Amino acid sequence: MRVTRTLINTVRQLVTQYPVLAVTGPRQSGKTTLVRETFPDRPYVSLEDLDERAFADEDPRGFLDRFPDGAVFDEVQRAPGLFSYLQTRVDRDGRMGLYVLTASHRFGLLTGISQSLAGRVATVSLLPFSLRELDSANLAPDNLNELLLRGLYPPVHDRALEASTWYGNYIRTYVERDVRELINIRNLGSFQRFVALCAGRTGQLLNLSALAGDAGVSHTTARGWISVLEAGYLIHLVRPHHRNFNKRLVKTPVLYFLDAGLACRLLRIETPSQLDTHPLRGALFQTWVASELLKARVHRGLESDLHFWRDRSGREIDLLIGPDEALVPIEVKSGVTIPSDARRAIRWWTDLAGDSAGTGMVVYGGDESFTRAGVRHVGWRDLPEACG
Repeated sequence: MRVTRTLINTVRQLVTQYPVLAVTGPRQSGKTTLVRETFPDRPYVSLEDLDERAFADEDPRGFLDRFPDGAVFDEVQRAPGLFSYLQTRVDRDGRMGLYVLTASHRFGLLTGISQSLAGRVATVSLLPFSLRELDSANLAPDNLNELLLRGLYPPVHDRALEASTWYGNYIRTYVERDVRELINIRNLGSFQRFVALCAGRTGQLLNLSALAGDAGVSHTTARGWISVLEAGYLIHLVRPHHRNFNKRLVKTPVLYFLDAGLACRLLRIETPSQLDTHPLRGALFQTWVASELLKARVHRGLESDLHFWRDRSGREIDLLIGPDEALVPIEVKSGVTIPSDARRAIRWWTDLAGDSAGTGMVVYGGDESFTRAGVRHVGWRDLPEACG
């Protein structure tokens, strides 16, 4: 069954306002499907095609002359020399929505935009499916462990593929293709080990020194590799909220994988039953919650408003969302029973934040949703509705 992407409404709006639209996101998140279904009459060119890429590199003017009324250029970061020629074309033509671009990592695209297309391009991100999108197509798993294990990449669901095999191939393809493009890695095995170590730290404060030590690489190398994982949309760093409320705050970001299923594969979790007793089940559930909150924003064309709060005495709130004047504190608990300390943490932070605090929320692994003592308790199935 076809899954309707939330981002499609934003895409349709932006192509009426900007001459160029760029859709970024991880490989296999559905970018090509989205743009081809949204613009079925537009010529489509994949710059993964070696002949097309050579044409674009060697004769960019001739390449663009083939598309006087615009086109969709897939994986445009493969031909960075096109950007300056696109600028000339859109400035001369004046039409909105002339070119639609896709890219699977940020580095090449953002460099091209900042140098040549600034002010002419709208950029949006397409991440893997959200639970809301799966629900709309009746494809959502009934079991939380299955949801965490299968993740939300489109091929696993719309093609009903075996998750572990697909993610294994995905990891190999990512390392062998994209990583080699972005940085010169002599030992790909070291990088693969580094990625697996990151999966074991999802939902934790990023300690680059410890991560580098465990991976057997320098601090500088570890920092560069984290940037590569961010650029390829494998991880997302959630920063602490900037307001300190007169407290000494932790300034280190929290590392999250963007997809719990990918993290499960890297952790060698192969069956839903393994998750029942796995020590990282709570972190994987929190990873999924953070990704759902992120998708709720970026799939509407908005920037992330996701933060966390932790002071140096150990007081913390797992996640914060919303504007500064109405920050919603969120505690995440993977069990079906909600521990009392979750509500205590929210009440403590609400008292601290005063008028800046929105209504607190506990997202947990149970099915029922209700309000108790002024705190919303949201079962995992109802998170899409709670995201707004």
